[in-house]
Amino acid sequence: MEDQRIVNNEDYAVVLIDGVCHLCQGLTQFIIRRDPAGAFRFASLQSEIGQELLRQGGFDGESTETMILIENGKYYTRSTGALRIARRLRFPWSLSYALILIPPVLRNLVYRWVAKNRYRWFGRSNECMVPTPEIRRRFLS
Repeated sequence: MEDQRIVNNEDYAVVLIDGVCHLCQGLTQFIIRRDPAGAFRFASLQSEIGQELLRQGGFDGESTETMILIENGKYYTRSTGALRIARRLRFPWSLSYALILIPPVLRNLVYRWVAKNRYRWFGRSNECMVPTPEIRRRFLS
């Protein structure tokens, strides 16, 4: 199955984002600019492939309150996923992985607070971001 190959791909990790969230769209662009090696691919949680990857990971199709990192077949959510992404970005962003030492319950309090307010603070679109042609290759269909 092609989707299983994507999940277990060792060449890159997959980041599932809320495709209509402006904060999530901005973070996707932030990651792409700081990941010249192309270690990450992206898909919207609302897309067909995003929904399939959610199901494979045991999530319901309504899981839009968190971004999800799929790395070597393992699913990471909330602050743990975000920090694992940061770890693979260019210096100095990789240094923020040290925050993993903070207990997850505390990290996720902040994560959930931002996630709960992201639409109010940053807005949302009626449809998912359309990537520019030069970064289109980083998005899963």
